[in-house]
Amino acid sequence: MTSALIVGVGEFGSHIAKRMNELNCEVMAVDISEERIDDILPYVTSARIGDSTDTEFLRTLGVGNFDICIVAVGGLFQVSLETTCNLKELGAKHVTARATNDVQMKFLRMVGADEVAYPEKQTAIRIATKYASETILDFIELDNNYSIYELKVPKEWWNKTLIQVDIRKKYNINILTFKRGDKVFLPNPETVMEEGDIAFVIGEIRDIQKCFKI
Repeated sequence: MTSALIVGVGEFGSHIAKRMNELNCEVMAVDISEERIDDILPYVTSARIGDSTDTEFLRTLGVGNFDICIVAVGGLFQVSLETTCNLKELGAKHVTARATNDVQMKFLRMVGADEVAYPEKQTAIRIATKYASETILDFIELDNNYSIYELKVPKEWWNKTLIQVDIRKKYNINILTFKRGDKVFLPNPETVMEEGDIAFVIGEIRDIQKCFKI
């Protein structure tokens, strides 16, 4: 069971806490606001009211015992920065911190954040990519080069097998799975694609754009 310390349970932090609770994680929530702690209590294993910039308060939490510490503090960036720094100094195994711009991302990494979440930018990129083409249904960016796309199967692929289309050889793209109606299935080389099929593909962005004419 994964254990997580979530510092800051405003809108962003509370969504994380609730989802981790659904996934049967052990979650401790920390916030300076008693009201927010009261709101999140039904969804977490334990909760504490306190100032995350106070090193002695954080020390009492045993931050080194958690698999992950998530800094989801809103408001003043200074609080997020100090909290991230304190967690690393106290022996946190992995710290993920939230940034709202590129400068914040840079400084959070400088003070030791193992991972920086940039939800506004990530959501903006996802929405822009999704609506850039009628072919794209959804999109997950894995890094600066590789992405997973959920795409409508092109008309020219209908009634053809994967061997006939052979996009792996032509475009260096792998098809992960197909969705046909409500059914999701793993394809084989002889799978015949039909009108309305949805493909989940992975590859370099430029190859996917070329293959699907995005």
